Amino acid sequence: MKTKEIFIFIILIAVVIGIISIISLIKANGNHDEEVMKCIGENSELYVSKTCGHCATQKKDLEEYIEFFKIIDCTTNQEQCQENNILYVPTWIINNENHVGKQSIEQLKELTGC
Repeated sequence: MKTKEIFIFIILIAVVIGIISIISLIKANGNHDEEVMKCIGENSELYVSKTCGHCATQKKDLEEYIEFFKIIDCTTNQEQCQENNILYVPTWIINNENHVGKQSIEQLKELTGC
């Protein structure tokens, strides 16, 4: 193969990998079915804090479906957070288990069975 043909081949491989990556990202974090998002919201609680950057990102991931979720701010609901052993935010409570840290929609679907 000539150098030009190898270069074109490498570019094509890079484009294919890029397209696959974009499709995977969309599937993991975007364009979610409303029923799935309702199901996740009905089977979970999200504990956050106003000063937490990861919490803000987590809420952004919930997109336009945020109204389906029970979100408790530990800044203003300290007693409820203590009762639920919330030590770090964001924390999801799903099936009476604490899941600390930002979760992808795919992880939430798996944890809630939605």
